[in-house]
Amino acid sequence: MNATATPAPTSATAPANGKRRRTLVLIALVFLVLGVAWAAYWALVLSKREDTDDAYVNGNKVVISSQVPGTVVAVLTDDTQLVKAGQVLVKLDPTDAQVALARAASALASTVRQVRGQKVTAEQYDAAIETRKLELQRAQADLAKREPLIAANAIAPEEVRHARETVALAKAALAQAERQAAAAHALVDGVRVEDNPAVLQAKAAYRDAWVAAARNAVVAPVTGYVAERSVQLGARIQPGQALMTVIPLDSLWVDANFKEVQLRNLRIGQPASVETDLYGGSFVFHGKVKGMSAGTGAAFALLPPQNASGNWIKVVQRVPVRIELDPKELERAPLRVGLSTTVTVDTSHRDGPVLSRNPDERPVGDTTVYEPNLDKANAEADAIVRANLAAR
Repeated sequence: MNATATPAPTSATAPANGKRRRTLVLIALVFLVLGVAWAAYWALVLSKREDTDDAYVNGNKVVISSQVPGTVVAVLTDDTQLVKAGQVLVKLDPTDAQVALARAASALASTVRQVRGQKVTAEQYDAAIETRKLELQRAQADLAKREPLIAANAIAPEEVRHARETVALAKAALAQAERQAAAAHALVDGVRVEDNPAVLQAKAAYRDAWVAAARNAVVAPVTGYVAERSVQLGARIQPGQALMTVIPLDSLWVDANFKEVQLRNLRIGQPASVETDLYGGSFVFHGKVKGMSAGTGAAFALLPPQNASGNWIKVVQRVPVRIELDPKELERAPLRVGLSTTVTVDTSHRDGPVLSRNPDERPVGDTTVYEPNLDKANAEADAIVRANLAAR
């Protein structure tokens, strides 16, 4: 039985195999180029970036409370409204404060008159000293007249003894008057009536009552938007009780919770880009790393983990990193506290500090709206003092 002969390759098959080989080589080169490009992109770009979508907008939540107790008679703002620093938000019933202010004014006037009376009393004691001196001189003169006569038995010895007792009594009365005068002068000497310690104390009490009356108007310490209003008309409130919250939206930041394995190359001052779910990719915020938390989020939780208890499961921890935003960008594209964001930090420059090296003495926030206008209170107190100094 003869075997079937294998047909020889035709001339059309060889070019087809060559074309296929070239195609495979081209595809391999394309993948190789893409791999090299990806490796270069990762080495030059991605390896110098750290990103996370566990990041949220945060800001100061200024809790508004009263400094004095009282009953609410007016609520002048509501949630979502803009308020300016110093704007009155809540008014309290001023009746009690006005009564206390009137009582303090009366006490100040009475104190001024009492000090005036003390000055007059001191002058009266001075006059009494002069009287006692004259009485002593007269008693000494009477004794001097009688002592020579006793040798001649011209008078009875009892008269001389009585004269000597009169001189001793006059000396004691003079000493008592001098001590009384010294005590009276100790209360008023050296200062004017308006500078007397008792008057200054009464003026301080008046200023205290004046400030308490002024604080019946609860004002906003900062400019921002009202949230979480809980105060209602007619409510009896106490100092420190939360009435509402004011959030200044011009000074927000982002708390980006990076995994602990991402912190190796993070440094303070590195530039960061922030994209929010609110604006998407249409607006990218630019900021920088402000600082890193001193502990993980779990360490500061209400119920921190007890890893030594035995029920331990290793979980990758996250550390809050604060990203400072540009105020001008916040003005163009306002954000809200709690919004979700995606943060990307450029770690190309790694020569910055990991933690702050020097304390920042700048205040996190400050306000002057709680500083009472004591010039007006002092002017009113001085007017009360002058009125009672000139009274006749």
